[in-house]
Amino acid sequence: MYPPRFAYEAPRSLDQAQALLAEYGDEAKVLAGGQSLVPLLKLRFAAPALLVDLNTVPDLEYHRTGSDGALHVGALCRHADLERSTLLGNFPVVASAAPLVADPVVRHRGTLVGSICHADPQGDWSAVLLALDASVVVVGPDGRRTVPMTEFVLGPFSPALRPGEIAVEAVIPPPRHQPAGAYFKLERRVGDFATAGAAVAVETDQGRITRAGIALTGVGTLGQRATAAEEAIVGRELTEQTIAEAAELAAESANPQTDHRGSADYKRHVVRTFVSRALRRVLPTPAGKAA
Repeated sequence: MYPPRFAYEAPRSLDQAQALLAEYGDEAKVLAGGQSLVPLLKLRFAAPALLVDLNTVPDLEYHRTGSDGALHVGALCRHADLERSTLLGNFPVVASAAPLVADPVVRHRGTLVGSICHADPQGDWSAVLLALDASVVVVGPDGRRTVPMTEFVLGPFSPALRPGEIAVEAVIPPPRHQPAGAYFKLERRVGDFATAGAAVAVETDQGRITRAGIALTGVGTLGQRATAAEEAIVGRELTEQTIAEAAELAAESANPQTDHRGSADYKRHVVRTFVSRALRRVLPTPAGKAA
């Protein structure tokens, strides 16, 4: 199937892009990597009058750490850029997730910011950014504003972007203590969306958990934080007992639906397994190294 006809513009600045969005309103769509939007166009699930291509806008391809240690990811930073990055030592969950996004072809063009704007309930990055207390910087007719990731996804395929706004950056705050964690997902085949996934980000100080972020994907209508599981381990040392408790609470917080990928009980089991597996990576070995 071919998409319906649409106009195409490649602005040279964000101001030009915003002017086009102001002119066309809801009839315009923004293109970054295109790995979500182009399939929607081909299937005619989206039929914009105008496609605004950000790839000609300079200075959006970056990912870098700021003076405060936060990780800043620009709107045109590709998944593959993060997969190859040497800047993710303090962000192990980002490093863990980047190689698991879709397949190499999609990672070469797709973008983290575009993925979270697509707001697919089975997307990888939304869970990762939720677990890390990230935020999204957007620019629009009323200027620049920062939206916490907890407020950025309103529902399936519904980001909290106002008319004329463009998401330009994701910001992940720096850890205050020793960071650890991982992202795991179950997929039917390489490149598939997550049947169920879990992002677990913790910080430790002298053997105790000082911060925990546990977020799930594929087991509800949007990514969600497993707050009861987080609260169960903060301030405590990780043991097999506390890990099992947190994993069970995470599974209970999931709200999966039975479908062709598996039953609801099966998906809860996957969540339980992945949270347990990620937390076990934090357990010290007899030699004092991370498990």
